[in-house]
Amino acid sequence: MKNNTGSFHSLSRRIVAQFCIFTLALSATYGAFCFLLLYNLEDGFIEREVLREANYLSAGFRQTKQWPTARNSYMKLYFSKHNLPEDVRLQFIEEPQQKEFYGTHGRHYHIYALPEQKDVYLVAQVSQMLLVRPIRDDVLKFILLSGVILVCIAFLIAWMLGRKTARPLQQLADLVDGVDPENIPASFAYQFPNNEIGILARTLELTMQRINQALEREKCFTRDVSHELRTPVAIIKNAVEVYQELYQEKSAVKDDGKKIVSRIADASMQMEQTVTTLLILAREEQTSRKKEKVKLLPMIEQSIIDHSHLLDGKSVEVFVDDNCNTSVFAQPGMLKVLLDNLLSNAFQYTDLGKVTICFINEQLTITDTGPGIEQDISKNVTEPNVKGSQSTGYGFGLSIVKRLCEHQAWLLTVVSDRGTKISVSFTDETLA
Repeated sequence: MKNNTGSFHSLSRRIVAQFCIFTLALSATYGAFCFLLLYNLEDGFIEREVLREANYLSAGFRQTKQWPTARNSYMKLYFSKHNLPEDVRLQFIEEPQQKEFYGTHGRHYHIYALPEQKDVYLVAQVSQMLLVRPIRDDVLKFILLSGVILVCIAFLIAWMLGRKTARPLQQLADLVDGVDPENIPASFAYQFPNNEIGILARTLELTMQRINQALEREKCFTRDVSHELRTPVAIIKNAVEVYQELYQEKSAVKDDGKKIVSRIADASMQMEQTVTTLLILAREEQTSRKKEKVKLLPMIEQSIIDHSHLLDGKSVEVFVDDNCNTSVFAQPGMLKVLLDNLLSNAFQYTDLGKVTICFINEQLTITDTGPGIEQDISKNVTEPNVKGSQSTGYGFGLSIVKRLCEHQAWLLTVVSDRGTKISVSFTDETLA
């Protein structure tokens, strides 16, 4: 499964990597601690021997007023810091508080200043007593090799742990990834362990059940609306047609009656178009239907003819630019619904002037000289992730247009001041 918002990061790999990094850091810290501990133990042992010898020499001097000979051959008394061995003399003069010094040719010294005597120093040349320093390289190699072995063991453990941890998550992801809304699994949480993953699975199951119920309610509502509204709309439309045919030549029919009947006919046609549009938007199969190359100009002309009755009695000119004689890749039904809604709104709310239709810079633009749209309505329609206005008239029509454009991945732009300019930009893949 791929992450559409960025590069995919495997959870099991991240567990392995972090576990190995932790083991490596812990091994390095523990190795350094052991290495320093060996040094401290060795230095502590030498300093203890030096201190013991210094106490012996001081006690002998207090008893005989003469300095006895050191018992250890590698220790010697010096009665001036200027008489110290040449390879450590300058170091001690510069750092008199230091006890441990490195001489030449691998010699190693511990110098102890006797506290009761001035300028009396016990010098121990302990090169032959050192155990850790001669094998320092071997110790480092052993620690490094041990660290590598521990990291390999940690990698194996982390790999097994990562697979075991990530397997239920992967199963859950595979189960819900790309699931068809029509086939949302009803029950699946029972197969996951009773831990955080099980809680996540139960939450997803509950959410999917709610989504499934919401989709079912919407499908039932859409089906009921289509059946319940289509019949009365058809009855009204047929009754108006019969009335017009019977009485269109009779002088007894008053002008007011003709206007009322005309308004009923317009309302029934608008209701029919609204029902058709809402049904198209509610049907999932419209989303997966393939687009095809569609001539734009014939569809514009047909939509103008279908809604020409809205311009009856108005001084309105309709101008279609020649650049509309082009083709776009779209679903013909969805493109027809878009044109019907935009043109019917433009014709209905324009009483004087003209309606201009053009296709420039990959945009279909319809401009009218009507009264314009309220600012709140146009703002709600053009802002992303904002539901369309619930007002009637132009606001309701633009709400449908907005949903349609989101449905087809088209960009809708509305500019309204004196008149209204509505532009629909087709994405690159929809252009001819």
